[in-house]
Amino acid sequence: MAGGSATAADPLRFAAGLYRAQGRVATAIEAVHARQPLHGRLEDDLDRLGQSLGEVLRFAANDGPPGLAALARDRTGEEWPAAKARLQTWWRGEAGGEDYLCRALLRPYVEVLSRLGLAPERPRRPGHCPFCGGAPWIASRRSDPGADGAGRRLGCALCGGEWPLGRILCPACDEGDPAKLPSFQSPSYPAARIEACETCRRYVKSIDLTVDGRAIPEVDDLVSLSMDLWAGREGFTRVEPGLAGEVTV
Repeated sequence: MAGGSATAADPLRFAAGLYRAQGRVATAIEAVHARQPLHGRLEDDLDRLGQSLGEVLRFAANDGPPGLAALARDRTGEEWPAAKARLQTWWRGEAGGEDYLCRALLRPYVEVLSRLGLAPERPRRPGHCPFCGGAPWIASRRSDPGADGAGRRLGCALCGGEWPLGRILCPACDEGDPAKLPSFQSPSYPAARIEACETCRRYVKSIDLTVDGRAIPEVDDLVSLSMDLWAGREGFTRVEPGLAGEVTV
């Protein structure tokens, strides 16, 4: 698919490689759990995961976009206590901002916890994933039998799960006034839309599967990255970056 989309080719290749690296890490973490069960408390599990997580960091350093690759190379040479402290700070929601690498490193761990049905011990907040507390990085709209129109489901950037959220509600600040929740579309990507909030100036990218049932939210998000660039120029910030990381204007 990357070959058919000049603007999205590099992000699509990076995302595919990241998924493969994270899949290998998840397999290694499952082996760790088989030897001694995970707890779901990062401070208790992290020392047993450290060596496995390095594969994602090395992939980002070698194959990531320039800015991300440079950051990953810097962190590759870090002593484990410093790296561990950063991951724990991000996990507790104390990082003071988005850290794409922390999220990418810990996603395999949380996905394994999800498969085990073991909810991680970390803060929860409204509009975030009820299982792991992860932020929503994508939304999808699907036909909802018995309901008036399509239902909206948010996708978690950390565990990969989904949960329903009302169509007229900002996941970042709980704004519920329709007049303050505009949406924007492009004729180039009819299934994608920017669902924005004038109150907090945040947005989530939504993929409407009632428009195109073949759409894959993770992929269509990358194909429509020009919409994120437009949203940035308009002063909106994505609630959580997608697979390609932060898209700068």
